[in-house]
Amino acid sequence: MVNHEIKVAFEDYSSVGELSGDDQELCAAAVSAMENSHSPYSKFKVGAALRLQSGKIVIGSNQENVAFPSGLCAERVALFHWGATYPDDQIQTIAVTAHTDDFELLKPVTPCGSCLQVLAEYEKKQNSPIRVILYCINGPVWITSGIESFLPFLFFEDRLIPNA
Repeated sequence: MVNHEIKVAFEDYSSVGELSGDDQELCAAAVSAMENSHSPYSKFKVGAALRLQSGKIVIGSNQENVAFPSGLCAERVALFHWGATYPDDQIQTIAVTAHTDDFELLKPVTPCGSCLQVLAEYEKKQNSPIRVILYCINGPVWITSGIESFLPFLFFEDRLIPNA
């Protein structure tokens, strides 16, 4: 038997005010995206914003449905919008934030496993890591340099890719 250890590295800031102007702008875009959240069931609004290589910002918000599996997370809304409209403009960074009136969020909210797998797919597609900013409004900010920090055992099978 061999024991292995996986360590996760991330930057931890006490507030968005410590970030660069570009990162603050992206976090503000994620907050703005929450305004279009359709979350009448959970009352948990999530906003995501992507900064593309061109500087363009693409946003998404969570969209719930009474048939719960039919909803979609903010991250995937933004990512699928990017894939449908700007697939050749690489994603540099994604910022994600959340809010609920039901309780105070004290730390950033992390993407779900499905969103992480989609982020991983797009990292592979563009052959470049996607920087992730998880932003807690009036609280800490966590930044990683790629999806593998969250999901070290990503699902990839190169034999499923045509001509691989």
